[in-house]
Amino acid sequence: MTEQDRPVPPEMVSSEVEVGVDPDVAFTAFTEELDLWWVRGPINHWAGGRAAAMRCEPGVGGRLLEVYEDDALELGRITAWEPGKRLAWRSSVDDVSVDISFSPAGAGCLVRVEASIPAGGQDRGGTAWVRVVPKWFGPWCARREQAPREVRDLARLALAVSYARPAAAARWLAGTFGFTSPDPLPTGADPLAEGSHGHPWIEFRLGDSSLMIFKLDGEQAAGPPAHVPWVYVDDVAGHYERARDGGAAIVTELASPWGLPFYVAEDLEGNRWTFAQARPTMR
Repeated sequence: MTEQDRPVPPEMVSSEVEVGVDPDVAFTAFTEELDLWWVRGPINHWAGGRAAAMRCEPGVGGRLLEVYEDDALELGRITAWEPGKRLAWRSSVDDVSVDISFSPAGAGCLVRVEASIPAGGQDRGGTAWVRVVPKWFGPWCARREQAPREVRDLARLALAVSYARPAAAARWLAGTFGFTSPDPLPTGADPLAEGSHGHPWIEFRLGDSSLMIFKLDGEQAAGPPAHVPWVYVDDVAGHYERARDGGAAIVTELASPWGLPFYVAEDLEGNRWTFAQARPTMR
């Protein structure tokens, strides 16, 4: 067999987080409380304007689901179900396989996430679990005993602020004003400028409200930071038509680049507003 004929091993990515609960509790929290530890946000779902819940069906053959009011999207099909030890599934949205182990570690548990992509396979979001488990599931385990067992969605009004150096601005806001983020803040150079952050913004949470830090575009860079309100509405398509017919200047046409339908318009004095589709769980 020549080197060219040898099978190409799958690509592997992994992460881990140590939590202060034992493996049995960690397994239960991961599967039964998925809807509680999964962070709500504009781009944390496949259909951000429709998502009502996240569900994990128990047992081999069970499904990981993004639930809507009238149907659901199957994210994965469970291939291994060993309470307190191991959970695995085959992604239903791409070619990724995910394997999660729960091992005793000190007074708690080490949760390790491994995702594999076969040679020539596609990753359309299946490896996202490697990124979100440490930053979302870890903090949930730390607060779950005191946290209310109900989903808290985002408020209907959010704010976007654009800076020339968004990563530096985010670190300053966190250190000076005490703002907190559901994600680790970027370090080093401004990743939004380089396209390496993975998201189009850096997000803070102020209670149930979202504060999003964007990068100034070329036209805005010479001026002060730009502030754009985000308003979530029940029928964004109808809202778009009303705004257009009422004379609002449409800056960005209605579209769903992240699974969240939204548009941007200017009011009578040129202030910009972003209107997005509200999820059913947003009050």
